[in-house]
Amino acid sequence: MTGSRPPLAQLRALRPEAFGADPSGARMQRIRNSPNFRDGVFQNPVGARTRPSGSMLELGKVYFRKDERVRRSPAAPIPVHPTTIADLARPPAGGLRLTWMGHSGVLAEIDGRRVLFDPVWGERCSPFPFAGPRRLHPVPAPLAALGPVDAVVISHDHYDHLDLPTVKQLAGTGTVFAVPLGVGAHLEHWGVPAGRVRELDWNETTEIAGLSFTATPARHFCGRGLRNQQHTLWASWVVAGAEHRVFHSGDTGYFDGFRAIGAAHGPFDATMIQIGAYSDYWPDIHMTPKEGLRAHLDLQGGRPRGVLLPIHWGSFNLAPHAWAEPAEWTADEAEEAGQAAAFPRPGEPFEPAGKLPSDPWWRAISHPIARPWRRLRPAPADRAEAPGRDLDLAGDR
Repeated sequence: MTGSRPPLAQLRALRPEAFGADPSGARMQRIRNSPNFRDGVFQNPVGARTRPSGSMLELGKVYFRKDERVRRSPAAPIPVHPTTIADLARPPAGGLRLTWMGHSGVLAEIDGRRVLFDPVWGERCSPFPFAGPRRLHPVPAPLAALGPVDAVVISHDHYDHLDLPTVKQLAGTGTVFAVPLGVGAHLEHWGVPAGRVRELDWNETTEIAGLSFTATPARHFCGRGLRNQQHTLWASWVVAGAEHRVFHSGDTGYFDGFRAIGAAHGPFDATMIQIGAYSDYWPDIHMTPKEGLRAHLDLQGGRPRGVLLPIHWGSFNLAPHAWAEPAEWTADEAEEAGQAAAFPRPGEPFEPAGKLPSDPWWRAISHPIARPWRRLRPAPADRAEAPGRDLDLAGDR
């Protein structure tokens, strides 16, 4: 038929905008030249199974069993810090302040500059506005109310880390994006000028607004569309200023490369470590809280140092574990190791050099938490327990 589109063009026209764009041209050539790209895909630093293992039938039972579904959401509204905007209007006294915005999103104020990690202001982490995991709490503040941001760091292109509505808001500002190799194709497709995109391979560094940004290895995977070609890289990040330096894990399974990252770039004033959305069905690509604490210690030269900020929990229901289990387990592990950890409410700024938010606020709004990790070691006798919240159930999970 005259004027009709060829089938491939018709398919592309139906492709949801949130799928982004595949790398091509010079960008794809750079990907092919990467030492981390072999056999047509990006490779992990150590082997990792990226698809769920075990019985899919059993996994489905866990997801759809009523009592399991109830445990994966809070029992009451999540308390969001009420004065985020006013608090951020005051500069940090010590030169470094972190504000957890929920999930993996963190605003880091470092030596007079402002860096936003993995911002997700959208209602769902999904390509569709009507389906997919929906946020469990409102954003602590409108994105525009945060004020100027010098750099946005993206760890990888999964929907709960690279959010189309958020990128579109930021595209109209002057902020620069630091992203792993290949992710720039999505950003440019959504309207971010190419001159404001810095794409890095692992162990490459760029400077933005006087801060250095280094993409470091992670053990994960990528993909947004129906065809996951593994043509966009995933990364953890080191950001350093004249006086302070921080680490953001992105999504990752545990691997011994954290020691090398710490030796090359540490120690860190603070680390932001993924400790949620883990499962025995995908042990290679997300860390448990125990592994997250171990990663932090590896980054700090093998001993407690700096501050651990747990991320990737609380905002979206993405795994079979109980909603508050990551926070409770991380608090136990940090106490056992003598490691300082911060547990802010969403939107609550804190300075790693100052008083840390340590109130276990999640206990008041969570369903009873089974603690299978405590069966592996005796709990300290002097540890305070929340009444009615320790059901150490045999065989749980």
